[in-house]
Amino acid sequence: MHDPSQSPARADRSSDKFRSSGSSMSPRAGLLLTAFLAVAFVGCSTTVTKHGAQLTDQDVGQVAQGMTQTQVRDVLGSPSTVAAVGRGDAYYYISSTMNQTAFFKPSEVDRRVLAIYFAQNGVVERVANYGLKDGKVFDFISRTTPSVNNNDQGIVNQLFRNLGQKQLFGG
Repeated sequence: MHDPSQSPARADRSSDKFRSSGSSMSPRAGLLLTAFLAVAFVGCSTTVTKHGAQLTDQDVGQVAQGMTQTQVRDVLGSPSTVAAVGRGDAYYYISSTMNQTAFFKPSEVDRRVLAIYFAQNGVVERVANYGLKDGKVFDFISRTTPSVNNNDQGIVNQLFRNLGQKQLFGG
């Protein structure tokens, strides 16, 4: 006798059901895969960290010739370092930008040095904002590179000597 449940059409439909369920992903597995990929992507993103004196153009613009050292500290805070330059002093405000991707060692990608030069009588003589441009130390205020016979050229070059090789802060 012929059993209707064993008809060829029904047998084909049941085998299609097994074939299609084997190739499709359950909603839960899809959600887990999406979550895993999101975590993996975020883990590989680059983290940017800034160290030191993060001064704005407005902060720098408040420093004017003739200001005293105390007035400069009131506006910008304590300098990163102080040096005797020529016949006066200089305040250096140093900032650094680091990039780190996932678990790799951080690398320094930018360094800025704001130099405030004081005359012998202790008032601001000039301001320079040093950074690297085309691999050379460059003053972004005067749009020049420091001259060789400049009194602090050695100090400024030393501050940029290891850019990209070694951390300036905490490293």
